Amino acid sequence: MSVDRSLKHIYAQIVDDDAGRTLAAASSLSKEIRDEIKSGANTEAARIVGGLIGKKAIERDIRKVVFDRGGRIYHGRVKALAEGARKAGLEL
Repeated sequence: MSVDRSLKHIYAQIVDDDAGRTLAAASSLSKEIRDEIKSGANTEAARIVGGLIGKKAIERDIRKVVFDRGGRIYHGRVKALAEGARKAGLEL
C-alpha cells in the first residue's frame, strides 16, 4: 500500500508490483467519502481514507499489505491513515 499526501489531500493505493497494476485506491477526493470530510488535510480525513482503502482491500480478498509511506515520517496523517486501514481489518 502506497501513501501520498499533499497540502490539501491524502491518497492511498494498493499496488501489485509484479503485475504493475493498482488493485485498489482511495483518497480524500473519493466520491464515497467526500461528504463525510470537511478538509482532506487533517487526520480525521486520513483515518476515513484508511478505512475506505481497508474496506476496498477486504472486498478484493486482500488481507495483508506492505505499508510504503513514501519516505514520510510515520506521524500525523500518515499514521492516521494506517490506523484507519487496520481498524477496517487490513494487516500492515
